Amino acid sequence: MYCSNCGTQISESTSFCPACGSEIKKAQQAPGSVGLRGFSPRISDPAFSKYVKNSNRWAALISMLLAVAAVIGFYIYGEVSSEMDNPGALYIGFGIASMFLVIALFQILGRKRSTTWDGTVEDKKIKKKTARHDYGDDNVQYEDYLEYSVIIRSDRGKRHAITSRDSDTLYNYYQIGDRVRHHAGLNSYEKYDKTGDKYIPCNACGTLCDISEDTCFRCKCPLLK
Repeated sequence: MYCSNCGTQISESTSFCPACGSEIKKAQQAPGSVGLRGFSPRISDPAFSKYVKNSNRWAALISMLLAVAAVIGFYIYGEVSSEMDNPGALYIGFGIASMFLVIALFQILGRKRSTTWDGTVEDKKIKKKTARHDYGDDNVQYEDYLEYSVIIRSDRGKRHAITSRDSDTLYNYYQIGDRVRHHAGLNSYEKYDKTGDKYIPCNACGTLCDISEDTCFRCKCPLLK
């Protein structure tokens, strides 16, 4: 179990946190909350590894389709346009195609190189930001939006941020002091204590599901509870 004040891991028999001195209150679980406290062993379900493999395959497939479309599109443009000829247009097509392939490669490598680690929600922030959109011909437009951030410090001291634009769903889901686990491959977070939650985000596709459900209604992966 963990101290609700500072997030330090402590034994079940501890009455006071050795780190901050706070009294450890042994809260009774409400009916229906059994199994909602603790990191779920369901992460080992084969559905998650299958989801990661399918995500990598789709990323590779879509990037190859976009790359082929870019090469063919610019080749045709070079043949019919008076503004650009081949092989110049074709070279541009190859450049854009390479960009699509590199982006997919980084996505796949990012999943493969990610690690599982534990941490504590340290802070939450809301920032007003402005996005600049340049549509050419001196047509520049500005869009105001809110950026919601949940700051997590790993047990090794590194800071990580969950950010979303104009959506406070995850901002409200996590509270300062919550213990969380980052799952490798999925690059998603699981909350340690879910006893007070009505909803739970799917750790595979991110869909918000009712806490009473066992699997995500969208991707059918088990919910980690």
